[in-house]
Amino acid sequence: MKYSELVKARYSCRKFSDKPVEDEKLNAIIEAGIAAPTAKNVQPVKIWLIKSPEALEKIKSCAPFPWMKNIPAVIAVGGTQENAFVRPSDNRNFEDVDASIVATHIMLAITAEGLGSTWVGYFDTVKTKELFPEMKDYDLVALFPIGYPADDATPADRHNIRKPKAEMVTVL
Repeated sequence: MKYSELVKARYSCRKFSDKPVEDEKLNAIIEAGIAAPTAKNVQPVKIWLIKSPEALEKIKSCAPFPWMKNIPAVIAVGGTQENAFVRPSDNRNFEDVDASIVATHIMLAITAEGLGSTWVGYFDTVKTKELFPEMKDYDLVALFPIGYPADDATPADRHNIRKPKAEMVTVL
């Protein structure tokens, strides 16, 4: 699939089948995240693959959406400011940018593997860090529930609504 087709095919899937996700596909998704570029390549990002039944129940309690009930895996992405690149001109720390780049690679890789997901930013980060102490020192930017889309899964009504190019782009 061409990249232009991939980015248009991806949508926020919130309806999943019961089919388990193969480890090979999960590993390919993780590898895509690892391959993501970061500022000065310092990689201040961590990826957590959540797939044990116990861990899945914990993470579902932090993002209690009904459509997550039969999710076979979740990937969490976070960054740490401690080792991130800081732009000298304004002291802007790039940890959140780097974590978002990694997360975007993961999101697109999920689609490339024939799976569905949605970028979940609305979850209880405090509770997540309490239930997963290994995440406590990270700024959590995203959860990606991963599964095969249900046969009747469709994009949300607003999926194809885009601002006009003239409103989004300025050519200088």
